[in-house]
Amino acid sequence: MSERIDIVKSSLDFGDGECEGVDMDDLYDDYIFGRKELADINREFSEKNAGIVLAGEINKPSSCEN
Repeated sequence: MSERIDIVKSSLDFGDGECEGVDMDDLYDDYIFGRKELADINREFSEKNAGIVLAGEINKPSSCEN
């Protein structure tokens, strides 16, 4: 399990673990505990959140960017 935590923290590089209100640690729990693969989690997240733009924040830089 610690290897999967290291993969999530280093490979995905989401910095402080917070991305526009999404707790990235919680998002990847299913991978860390061996219930899902990263690709499945990322696809599900994209399908759920694709196209969401909040008024007034169109040109605001994403907090997920490095």
